Amino acid sequence: MIDLSTWNLTLPVGVPAVTIETPLLVGGYQDHYFQSNSTGLYFWVPVNGTTTANAIYPRSELRETQADGKLRNWTYPSADNLLSANLSVSQVPSTGKLVIGQIHAYGSTSPLLKLEYQFKTKTQTANIVAKVRNSPSDETSTVIPLLSGIPLNQRFSYLIELSPTGLLSVLVNGSLWSQQLAADWAPKPLYFKAGVYAQDNSGYETEAGAATFYSLKIEHRAP
Repeated sequence: MIDLSTWNLTLPVGVPAVTIETPLLVGGYQDHYFQSNSTGLYFWVPVNGTTTANAIYPRSELRETQADGKLRNWTYPSADNLLSANLSVSQVPSTGKLVIGQIHAYGSTSPLLKLEYQFKTKTQTANIVAKVRNSPSDETSTVIPLLSGIPLNQRFSYLIELSPTGLLSVLVNGSLWSQQLAADWAPKPLYFKAGVYAQDNSGYETEAGAATFYSLKIEHRAP
């Protein structure tokens, strides 16, 4: 079983989108958008779902918390910060794009890192890309291709690491990319997210994104 004791869950219902708090999640919460069992975690998000206050796209997505359910935010110099997952994507919206992992910045509408699954209808496979803001002042993200040729329902793994020195690394199925971040990020409170965040908000409920996470783990290792 995947440990849910350091996560809460945002679902694409309610206005703004509802949050399932950590104790309820740990207690075995299940619904149409999220299921947890011995195999893993299943996330489903329709493109016509509701959104969080500052977002334009819907999500079924976990957000890092403390064990007592309070929001956890960290600064990268304090630890070696890792998010690892093994998953498969089973459905994509018409844009083909799903965010499957993030390092977000607390109090900001723009994340530091988005890891995105981009499905191409022509090839029937997806590219995995990282969208990175090297500095908090960057208005747009740099897109870094990481891996190609991942079809729907094929399992793959990722590891996101932000070191105490500000080195950001993303490993996808053995393909490694890394970059030193601007020091401006050092004092900024950050947190991990994982699940399915559809990069699409147009269409019927039958148009959706879905993924199953077979493993998912956060680590903050003392330097």
